[in-house]
Amino acid sequence: MFKKLPGDETRNLVTTTPDTAVVFRPAVVKTPAILTLLVFAYRFLVALVRTVWRHPVAVAIPVSLGVVWLLYDWPLAVSLLGLVVLALLGWAFTDRASFARLVGWRLLAWWRLVSVYRRHWQGVMDVSGLARRVHGRDYLPRIVRLQCDGWADRITVRMLKGQAVKDWSDRSDNLAHGFGVTSCRVTLVKGGLLLLTFPRSDPLAAPIPALPIPDEPTVGPVEIGKQENGQPLRLKVHGTHVLIAGATGAGKGSFLWNTIRGLLPAMRAGLVEVWALDPKLMELSYGRELFQGRYAADPADCADLLDEAVTMMHKRAARFAGLQRSHVPTIEDPFVLVLVDEVAFLTAYQPDKQLRHRISAALATLATQGRSVGVGVMAALQDPRKEVMSIRNLFPDKIALRLDESEQVDMVLGDGARDRGALADHISPVPELGAGVAYMRLETSPDPIRVRAAYVSDTDIRQMVTLFTKRGEAA
Repeated sequence: MFKKLPGDETRNLVTTTPDTAVVFRPAVVKTPAILTLLVFAYRFLVALVRTVWRHPVAVAIPVSLGVVWLLYDWPLAVSLLGLVVLALLGWAFTDRASFARLVGWRLLAWWRLVSVYRRHWQGVMDVSGLARRVHGRDYLPRIVRLQCDGWADRITVRMLKGQAVKDWSDRSDNLAHGFGVTSCRVTLVKGGLLLLTFPRSDPLAAPIPALPIPDEPTVGPVEIGKQENGQPLRLKVHGTHVLIAGATGAGKGSFLWNTIRGLLPAMRAGLVEVWALDPKLMELSYGRELFQGRYAADPADCADLLDEAVTMMHKRAARFAGLQRSHVPTIEDPFVLVLVDEVAFLTAYQPDKQLRHRISAALATLATQGRSVGVGVMAALQDPRKEVMSIRNLFPDKIALRLDESEQVDMVLGDGARDRGALADHISPVPELGAGVAYMRLETSPDPIRVRAAYVSDTDIRQMVTLFTKRGEAA
């Protein structure tokens, strides 16, 4: 039994027990050397078979040269190697596209895999927290496949059991800087498999001049710029509605004018009508002759024009009822695109409450009922908050240019868009670098894509007016 000591005497006690740490020594099991050799031999054979199966041509060439060297000595082998190199060079110069697709990008993928990703994979996984150590054993996500093209490296990765896509999307910056690139996109392929996209170059770094006006009339997807992978950007306007959001100077007008530019031949043929609402009296006023009287700037006139569009839509729906379910543009029933620049001025900042309700109700009606009868809405605004644009969810296709806050990205493109790589708040405010650059989320895909619209100058707009108005035809 311990006796109680009075007062503070307990702190004067001195122990004579050595302060020795307790050391636990795990049992060591010695593996026979023959088992270790068998395991390594099995792994080698599996890797060899996998390599031959995946890269038969790349394996066949060095093996053939080695056999020739053994049978006929080195001069013939070197000569054959020279012929192979010359044949590949000739192929590269005569048909660069097929050479890059079948040989060039595969060699680049192999080199990037060996020199970059496998070399730094374990370190990046450990530092970013995507690798795990359980009961003394290390678990590492596995690279399944690497593909390269002229724009980016695409790595298919098998996640660890129990990991989620969000675990990877939250660490996209770690992955990007760990492998020496500026960004990383995380996309779910299927259960357990992710696609990591690492861009090596930026085709959108320089402004894009105005695209040529199409030769043939079309209301199908119109080409308005370029995607991040270098492919043309084609925007669907017939059979959908488009919402464009961006800060001042972000380039919203580029998307509006490129759409008009792509539809000009169809407008001239009578297959398309563009009705323009321009409350700022700045953006669309340059080409008001193109709209053939369907142009409004005063809020009251804008409300009247929208009411007229709703009336036309209802009449067209009554004629189509029971006869057709989708719209085919004709001269009698053209596709009508309602363009609204700075829609927030009409729906949120308009001081006349009655006028504000009229405009909001008309836009909601067009957005909910107009697609099937050939009426589309393209609206642009700066502030994407719900209280400013209460019907933003009625727009299937959304475009986010440069935004001021990270929270606004999900307001425009939907929940989780920023986690999937839509960094609209990081777009450069410098016009030469960021004007017209945006992230687009289409109805058919939840994954945002980075794009840039071509720049349509005032001179280009005046040329459009000259070419496609009655004044221009008369001249």
